[in-house]
Amino acid sequence: MRRRLAEARLAVILLTRVPFGRLRDPVPPLGAAAWAFPLAGLPVGLIAGAVMWAALAAGLSPLIAGGLALGAQVMATGALHEDGLADICDGFWGGATRERRLQIMRDSRIGSYGTVGLVLTLGLRWLGLAALAEAQAVAAVVAVAMASRVAPVVLMAGLPAARADGLGAQGGTVGIRAVLLAALIGGLPMLVVPQGAAALVFAALAVTALALVARQKIGGQTGDVLGAGQQAAEIGLLLTLGAGR
Repeated sequence: MRRRLAEARLAVILLTRVPFGRLRDPVPPLGAAAWAFPLAGLPVGLIAGAVMWAALAAGLSPLIAGGLALGAQVMATGALHEDGLADICDGFWGGATRERRLQIMRDSRIGSYGTVGLVLTLGLRWLGLAALAEAQAVAAVVAVAMASRVAPVVLMAGLPAARADGLGAQGGTVGIRAVLLAALIGGLPMLVVPQGAAALVFAALAVTALALVARQKIGGQTGDVLGAGQQAAEIGLLLTLGAGR
């Protein structure tokens, strides 16, 4: 039990900016903590949901409430996943070879592809959250935050590491048991949300499409691909739920 708690704490520390103390040695390997990635979505979702609820209670419009919830999510994660998405947009479509794409993805500067990608995806997430706010579906924000973080676990287990170092290189240590446990933790809350099952299917298709592109462009996954996977899943979930409202 102590080991599992340490793994869950590692997931929250790694994927969020939520203060959760420091882990004592020995720190669990990242691959061992992958099952807990959806748990890291719980505080992110609770923060965003609380902001949305407060905005609606104050009489603000659903559009503004959705925008504030989106801002809260970004602050709670330090834009970790957004950074990964921007990097793969620049790398995948800005480089002509696998080596050049990986090089671009390591550049801290953002290019035109990354900028456009962020604008489009942030806009889609904003609209999806606004639709949930209009339907007073604050609890769905928490469910989406948890379910979308199953995607990095699936990508770590299903794709080889594209480089020998970095977050993506831990993928070889993630097995089917971790994937199933993460899917159980992240998927169950979605099943009590109206249209939740359909949203999970659509999110799975979005992540599968990303995995196929990543395999073709760089031969596998990196930490940036994992972050982009979370974003793809979240957009798929939000758009499906929003369409059903």
